[in-house]
Amino acid sequence: MSCDELRDLYELYAMGVLEEPERSEIRAHLDRHCDTCVPGVHAARGLVSLIGATAPPAAPPARLRRRVMALTGEPERRWSWAPLWAGVAAAAIVAAVLINLRAGRTAAELAQAQRESATQTNELVRLNEALAILNGPEVREIDFGAGKPQPPKGRVFLSPKRGVLLLASNLPAAPDGKIYEMWLIPKGGKPAPAGLFQSASDGTALHLLSGPLDIAQTGAVAVTLEPAGGVPQPTSTPIIVAAL
Repeated sequence: MSCDELRDLYELYAMGVLEEPERSEIRAHLDRHCDTCVPGVHAARGLVSLIGATAPPAAPPARLRRRVMALTGEPERRWSWAPLWAGVAAAAIVAAVLINLRAGRTAAELAQAQRESATQTNELVRLNEALAILNGPEVREIDFGAGKPQPPKGRVFLSPKRGVLLLASNLPAAPDGKIYEMWLIPKGGKPAPAGLFQSASDGTALHLLSGPLDIAQTGAVAVTLEPAGGVPQPTSTPIIVAAL
């Protein structure tokens, strides 16, 4: 492939999400010290670093969450979607900044584009963590909500090395002053807090608890509606129960 054909792929290559055969094409250009691709990739790496270093935290957008939530309806396809999601998310991260840079916009506009792209950056991190659990070895998968008149529905994935991933749909937004809290319930023990989360406007939710997990000693994963800030022990009837 020519340098002109590869030029718009430098940022995806710099982020490590470019698919084959384009990835090998760029690597070949770099190996032969291409006068166009070497500085182009160098600049792309600087831009990616700038976005990651300067963009402030922001809430993830619903559209990327919905892509992950598609897993709850099509489990047999979850492995094949990972490269596509990573590419789409990566392209979204750099798109706003690239448009401003190439159009010669002002510094204030560039800063705004960076703030907006932070949303995509944070969601990509969460998506990568979710995919790591889904694609990891020895993952245990449990459905919840099936067959009930008014679920929420979804799946819980438990990885002994990476933690717990909860994917839910039909989960209404928590009322003012309330929040959803996930619990790990050991066999014969008290529930342990496993993080707070809110559902999106479309009723979907993605919640991660990272870290090693003793699946053999875990009896269930549950979700309750609690006061904002969370509580050390559940104070309401579980909305979600995924029993192992």
